[in-house]
Amino acid sequence: MSHPEFFERVPRLRARDPLAEFLGASDDGILEYGYADAVRLAGHSCPTVAAAYRITLLGLARLYGRELPERGGVRVDIRQAQEEGVAGVIGAVASLLTGTAGEGGFRGLGGRFGRRGLLRYGVTLPLDYRFTRLDTGAAVDCGVDLRHVPADPEMPLLMQKCLQGQADRQERERFAGLWQDRVRRLLTEHWEDPRVFVAG
Repeated sequence: MSHPEFFERVPRLRARDPLAEFLGASDDGILEYGYADAVRLAGHSCPTVAAAYRITLLGLARLYGRELPERGGVRVDIRQAQEEGVAGVIGAVASLLTGTAGEGGFRGLGGRFGRRGLLRYGVTLPLDYRFTRLDTGAAVDCGVDLRHVPADPEMPLLMQKCLQGQADRQERERFAGLWQDRVRRLLTEHWEDPRVFVAG
């Protein structure tokens, strides 16, 4: 897959997945994910996918510190209903990285490795998301505020022309470049910005 070069500069997630080790998908149970994996899952790169990727890594970092996060060892709660806004996209990215699943998820083997019911929507929360360790019960609430990473002023008109089929090749390329530039700024310049990515 050809993608913008900044994808490779975004920090990656290393996690331990006991189910992957048990079933031989990974000798040591260590799995690694990058931003490009979230893009492949969603089929596109946008501020929502980028924010979901970052906020999940932030939540896991706060819960596990220097330990490797345990994939399948957390619950993810989302304040929005699944059908509201972009909640479903965010949940899908969080599920990829944490191994959580809704009611249709993996039931487990012999009472172990279950993922079902670990991704919940429409939960009353102080911020947008909550990540909870299943082993210790420790939890962290997280939120995202994209207003601090605004889109280029050219974007609305270019998007309208592209969607209406009125943009020429140069305008389409300009739109795509500006779109990904906002994602780049979000993931490289604001990765540690507490105004954008909040953990309480």
